[in-house]
Amino acid sequence: MKTYRNLYPKIYDLENLYLAYRKARCGKRGKSPAADFELIQDEELERLENELREMRYAHGAYHSFYIHEPKKRLISAAPFRDRVVHHALCRIIEPIWERRFIHDSYANRVGKGTHKAIDRAQLYARKYKYFLQLDIRQFFPSIDHVILKKELSRLIRDEKTLWLTDKILESGVGVLSEEYEMVYFKGDDPSINSGQGLFAVNRPRGLPIGNLTSQFWANVYMNDFDHFIKRELRAKAYLRYVDDFLLFSDDKKELWGWKKELIEKLNTLRLTIHRSSAHVFPTEKGIPFLGFRIYPEYRLLKARKANQYRRHLKSLNKKYKLGEIEREKVVASMQGWINHVRYGSTWGLRGAILNQAFA
Repeated sequence: MKTYRNLYPKIYDLENLYLAYRKARCGKRGKSPAADFELIQDEELERLENELREMRYAHGAYHSFYIHEPKKRLISAAPFRDRVVHHALCRIIEPIWERRFIHDSYANRVGKGTHKAIDRAQLYARKYKYFLQLDIRQFFPSIDHVILKKELSRLIRDEKTLWLTDKILESGVGVLSEEYEMVYFKGDDPSINSGQGLFAVNRPRGLPIGNLTSQFWANVYMNDFDHFIKRELRAKAYLRYVDDFLLFSDDKKELWGWKKELIEKLNTLRLTIHRSSAHVFPTEKGIPFLGFRIYPEYRLLKARKANQYRRHLKSLNKKYKLGEIEREKVVASMQGWINHVRYGSTWGLRGAILNQAFA
């Protein structure tokens, strides 16, 4: 197995930091953190270069807030300069894992994404009679730092690069502590509440959802699981989008058997599934996945998703009429939504929602 050394100078290289800054500011140039950084970008980038080179870099505090669609989630946003560092790190180390990820992992990867995952799910729905759908409980709050660090160090043998990953990981400790509901696994002793590092139940866990590194590290964390499904279970039709995954087969018993093995494998990663929704269904009944219900020959937008956007668009239109936002913001929202839902059978729905919002 090839390992990688001497990566750290590439991370703090000024050109890499500049390209990372360009990526971090995409879509955010109008917001004050990115604008303030841009005013003195040369000084800021040189300061980051020096701090990283001399290993004096310290991560800033997060700004956290909740979003409620589709469900309540805590989003934690790092200061803009730290987001530049996240991008600089990922630009160097992400390619190392990209070639090791399975083809059918679709989240947060170049050339993948939601729509390609939906296309793949429908392709499998046409080929197979049944599907098993699983999703992980408390995925980002549950990610165990010791397990993640072990996986990162398998390929990265550069102590300084691992020092930077530790800095970023440590910055998020405690951010999601209130979001995690304690789960005990085989070998844990729930009666012991001290001894940090001695018992896995007390180890640091959780990745802030707002970090670019968190999205990438989630794929690293699940990579061995993906290969287990392909190599050990020999599942020909499997795909994953973050913590939501689908397996297909013409044999219901095979899928039920796989479910048991998947639960055991996830337990080694200190992860659990929502058991109440983990069932085997016929593909002809439709697959609820990424906001759509996917049938072998067509796709429908979930009613909940349609209602959410209907309310959102009415709110935007009201703010526009009151002069609180520009027309361009309303138009951009509509264009983005239409571009997404056009991947389903939504022609009539689109017209109905747009007409209602502006009635």
